[in-house]
Amino acid sequence: MSASTYIVTFKGDTPDEVIEEEIKKVEASGGTINHRYNAAIKGFSVEVPDDSVNSLSFGSPHINGVEADGEVTTQGKTLLRA
Repeated sequence: MSASTYIVTFKGDTPDEVIEEEIKKVEASGGTINHRYNAAIKGFSVEVPDDSVNSLSFGSPHINGVEADGEVTTQGKTLLRA
């Protein structure tokens, strides 16, 4: 079974409890948290089986963005992403 990875970021003033609640929702929908971001940004990386992607819902007003995780490039050069 294949899976996709996404990065979910939150607004800077988001309480930790809100992020934890979103993590619980993602895990209940079949997602696996790969990494939590607490320094420069608030958020997490989540791996979701492709057949479960449509069951995820990110409707919180605290969420700043959701984007597919992948290689980052600039002017044809690959930047390493941790």
